[in-house]
Amino acid sequence: MTKRNNKELASKQQKELLNLLKDRFEKNMSRHKGLTWIKVQTKLEAHIEKLWSLNEMERTGGEPDVVGYDKNTGEYIFYDCSAESPAGRRSICYDKEALDSRKENKPKNNAIELAASMGISLLTEKQYRELQELGNFDTKTSSWVETPAAIRKLGGAIFCDRRYNTVFTYHNGAESYYAARAFRGKLRV
Repeated sequence: MTKRNNKELASKQQKELLNLLKDRFEKNMSRHKGLTWIKVQTKLEAHIEKLWSLNEMERTGGEPDVVGYDKNTGEYIFYDCSAESPAGRRSICYDKEALDSRKENKPKNNAIELAASMGISLLTEKQYRELQELGNFDTKTSSWVETPAAIRKLGGAIFCDRRYNTVFTYHNGAESYYAARAFRGKLRV
């Protein structure tokens, strides 16, 4: 019996995830106009290691879907497309430095390390705004986004949400965490 890498899905899990992603792709064609599932699936099957990260996005409530294709690199771009910020990633601060700075009532994790452990990265503010052009996301929740170094150096971090049919960018201390805030991730395949 072969030992399986803990970041590798079993064949049955791979098939189940591909079917789930295909169904989501077909139900949300407005997110990826001009793209076909068979080409996405072919790319995923050629980079099977990426399925583990997509499964982690799914497992934590992100509902990943294709939102674009990079012609320069030949990569498909997946974002978390759940209506609200992924439930399995809420109540976390921004990064390890922020987590370590808390003396009490520490959250269980932080966005930057959790994303890295999943093999994904946080959306930038620009990418978050692009996602919002595909639908109405985070109308009751908010999502940490990649914070510019100058802001982070001063102890802050930024997050976004959608209220009053408008996308807002806000700031908080990076050590803060809320039950309605997580992060949205991206993966290139």
